[in-house]
This record gives sequence, structure tokens and C-alpha cells, in this order.
Amino acid sequence: MSAYSRLSPEARGLGMTSQRARDRLIERLQADGIKDRRVLEVMRQLPRHLFVEEALATRAYEDTALPIGQGQTISQPWVVARMSEALLEFQTPKRVLEIGTGSGYQAAVLAGLVEQVHTVERIEELLRNARRRFRKLGIANIRSKHDDGRLGWPEEALFDGIVLTAAGVTLENALLDQLAPDGVLVAPVGAAGRQQLVRIRPDGDGRVREVLCAVSFVPLLSGVL
Repeated sequence: MSAYSRLSPEARGLGMTSQRARDRLIERLQADGIKDRRVLEVMRQLPRHLFVEEALATRAYEDTALPIGQGQTISQPWVVARMSEALLEFQTPKRVLEIGTGSGYQAAVLAGLVEQVHTVERIEELLRNARRRFRKLGIANIRSKHDDGRLGWPEEALFDGIVLTAAGVTLENALLDQLAPDGVLVAPVGAAGRQQLVRIRPDGDGRVREVLCAVSFVPLLSGVL
């Protein structure tokens, strides 16, 4: 039974927002190379249509990014899945920091996979909407903060995992400093049109940087709105 089966009919969905639509999305993700069954099952259950504007709800289970206002987007499901399985590939982190809450969808996926998610968003309106969605879904293991994501959440560091949902030209040292020695960081890095999904993970006595695939994300900006 789905973890969300007791929610309202709106949350369960109907037609193009139904469980059948979610199942078809999962089939597409598997066909496109997503292998982690934990990630696939969380995304099969999570009603993505609640994380987009009502006018776009019928497109929620397309494998595409969608606008969420304020010049931001909800990431393509394949990218959310790939980032999540890259984070979990070698070990399951207990405490994860997400930079860029946005719609809240990536944080909600992570909340179904790890013990605690800390998420930081610089745009207050987006964060308010995301918090409302978390409450509606009964997700209790997400802590959120309105702040400049480039600063991370130093008072809660160190984190076993860090995920960025916006791209910097380089990785911020402040975020790397908040990663536990055996932790994993997954982030888009690079200028617009030349971004790559990068993973930093432990390797012997140090860390190794891996390029996973090409991606396209909104830029990681400083300050708060």
C-alpha cells in the first residue's frame, strides 16, 4: 500500500495525475537507466502533481522540468532520480543537506530515503509553498530554512550527504566544509549550457570527483528574496 494512500482524493490523483500515471513514469525511468529500487519506489508513491501549479498538474508525470514561478523549475524526474541514487550508491546517509528547496519535490523524495533532510531556500515564497506541501503530505523529517544556500547550514554540519539543485560555476568551499569526511555531495556544476552533474565521494584517505552526466539547472545565486 502506498504511504500516501490515506490522503485526500486530490493527493491520490485522478486520470493523468493518478497512480497509473506515476507507474508509467517509473517504467520510463527504469527504461532510461535508473536502477535503485528504493528511489523508484519513493517516486512511485510521491504525488508529484502536488508540487506543481494546478494548471500544470496534468503534465506532472511527464519526464520533464516544469516552471514553478520566480524563474525556478521543478527538476525533470529522471534528474531527481539520478541525483538521489548517486547519493545513495555507496551508503545510505542519515542526515542530508539540500541547497535549493524550490517546489520541495527533491526534498520530499530524499525524506523517503534518509532519516533527516535539511533544506535551504533563498526565495521565501517558494519555501512557504514547499512547507505547506510537506505538511499536507505528513512529511515530518524535513527541516527547512530561508537563507542564502551558498552558505549551507553550518550550525547543523556535518552532513552525510549534500545535494544541490542549482548550479554554481564551481563548488562552494563553504558547502564542501560542511560535508562529513565519509559523506557524498551531488551537484550540477558549470556555466549555463556547459553544466555537468558531479559527485564528490570518499576515496581512501581523500575524496574523488566524478562526472556523472550533462545537466541543465538554474544558477546558484547569492542573497535572499
